Amino acid sequence: MLTRRHFIQTTTALFSSAMATPLMARTRPSAAEKAAWDAQVTPAGFDPATSNPWGVHPRFLPQRVVANDNLRVGDIHVDAVARYIYHIEEGGTAMRYGVAIARGNLYEPGTYTIKRKVQWPHWTPTQNMIKRDPELYAGLEDGVPPGPENPLGSRALYLFEGNRDTYLRIHGTPQPQSIGGRASSGCVRMIMAHINQLYPNVQTGSTAYLYSAEESVVASS
Repeated sequence: MLTRRHFIQTTTALFSSAMATPLMARTRPSAAEKAAWDAQVTPAGFDPATSNPWGVHPRFLPQRVVANDNLRVGDIHVDAVARYIYHIEEGGTAMRYGVAIARGNLYEPGTYTIKRKVQWPHWTPTQNMIKRDPELYAGLEDGVPPGPENPLGSRALYLFEGNRDTYLRIHGTPQPQSIGGRASSGCVRMIMAHINQLYPNVQTGSTAYLYSAEESVVASS
């Protein structure tokens, strides 16, 4: 796995269930609903580099940065220390966004394959989540339908190890104030307007590297 010395220099420039449930079958959103929700979570006159109605630290706004030339185009790298996600682009650059990672010991460093992408996904807590925090999750066993208040937000990238769904996701969040912190039950959270920008540029089959604190890259300004 790459270490902090091998990565990127800046320039100016909850787990979820993949099972089909009756709720999922009843609540698949239409194209019109998806478009309306996208408009709802996108600030008027949205400029990724400057729009910040969420009040996050400016360093968590999207920036294009310089990537070292040994990184594969299309892959994703998550820095657990600086709370950044990088998507490697053609031409030696990467797009960088702010994220929130899992709280406590729930963050799972590793190398994963993105095998599924969903716009406005359903969400169902895992059995482990229900056991760990029944007061929060026990009433949600049947899942939460898509929409701006869904815990997976507007877009989700599903992380696999081989053919095994890890139930880890890179996803939007209805809690943008969590960006920069440790908040989730395992997933990597992004502001919904930001993951909407990232989503069409990520191909299934791409690799996602979630670095540990010891291995995490540190981008220096």
